Amino acid sequence: MEDRKLTVRAVERALDILMCFTRGSDLALTEIAGEIGLHKSTVHRLLTTLEEKGFVTRDQATEKYRLGLKVWELSAHLSQNDDPATLLLPQMERLRDRLGETVSLYLRNGTDRLRIQAVQSNQAIRRVAPIGARLPLYVGASSKVLVAYADDSVIQSLLEGPDWPTAIDKTAYVAQLQEIRRIGYATSYEEREPGAAAVSAPIFGRSGKIAAALSVSGPVSRLSPLTLQEFGPILIDAAKDMGMMINS
Repeated sequence: MEDRKLTVRAVERALDILMCFTRGSDLALTEIAGEIGLHKSTVHRLLTTLEEKGFVTRDQATEKYRLGLKVWELSAHLSQNDDPATLLLPQMERLRDRLGETVSLYLRNGTDRLRIQAVQSNQAIRRVAPIGARLPLYVGASSKVLVAYADDSVIQSLLEGPDWPTAIDKTAYVAQLQEIRRIGYATSYEEREPGAAAVSAPIFGRSGKIAAALSVSGPVSRLSPLTLQEFGPILIDAAKDMGMMINS
């Protein structure tokens, strides 16, 4: 039983190491050890095993690690029949071409939102949205959409959670959620990062439950509050079309 516990713990630690690469592509041993809170010798042993299996590679010159080809080999076998990131990509590209700004797709994952797909703007000055980015669920247009249409238990858990920022008034936040449900979309203006604005609408699957949040984002120099309001109905229509393709 003790051996089994140790084995499971080793798997958990190895997965924690791999998850570090969602926040950076080239990481040093000390960075990884600090991120997951383990001693460098323990992390080094796990990295050696991951390297032998092809899940990470080590740059001989810099001594930094990055994801290996085995990760991409696994990703090639992901089911794409009901994967929103694959199914909705053509429509996201058309929306990008129509509005000229970066288009992203988000899912709720616990108390975070995860960007599972993005189509970058073709403009010289643009907001780059890296796929795989994990962002807080209590701030930003897409976050508010994912929360507004979630179950009451999810909303309550978020409001009562230890990570809730004291700078955000809960009563005002709940009022925002009600307004989002009324008009069908959410906006944010330099809410999460300076100089950036976004508008987001919910994508409902055929079951009627929210499946994802569709977002358009860009610099505030182009996305004024009035422009965000003009984009809102466009996103709602696009999200409805996308929802027809999702079975969940």
